[in-house]
Amino acid sequence: MSKTTRSSNGGSGKLRFLVLHGPNTNLFGRRETGIYGIQTLSYIDERIREAAAEAGVEVTILQSNHEGVLVDAFQSHIHDVDGAIINPAGLSFSSVALHDVIKAVPFPTIEVHLSNLDQRDQVHRNSIVTAAAKGKVMGLGWRSYTMESTKEARTR
Repeated sequence: MSKTTRSSNGGSGKLRFLVLHGPNTNLFGRRETGIYGIQTLSYIDERIREAAAEAGVEVTILQSNHEGVLVDAFQSHIHDVDGAIINPAGLSFSSVALHDVIKAVPFPTIEVHLSNLDQRDQVHRNSIVTAAAKGKVMGLGWRSYTMESTKEARTR
């Protein structure tokens, strides 16, 4: 089945997405808050769940500091999700394995980053995951995951 006609929702009528957070994202809220903000990963996950519920979308969320766990998550959900969102974090710049699995799965993947990589130091500028992803959202802080406007977010 092509990506455009694929339906993995088991007849539920809901789209299903996999959301993956890479290494050290579990330290959001305490790690380099000037770059990543003060929101914790739990806060971000709750915003993702709220946005998904409002849109009628089911989400499976996983954070891991281990590359293989993230690769395994893509493979284990190869037939039961319609798309994925990943913040590969530090693996963005070194993980050929993530790049390859994103290219191998039959659903689109969006890469997200809280910071704007183009404004970072040289080490944090060139994600090799980007070439495999369908698109990339970055520089919006935690809103990179949900694409909420600033106006909507002020009510939270």
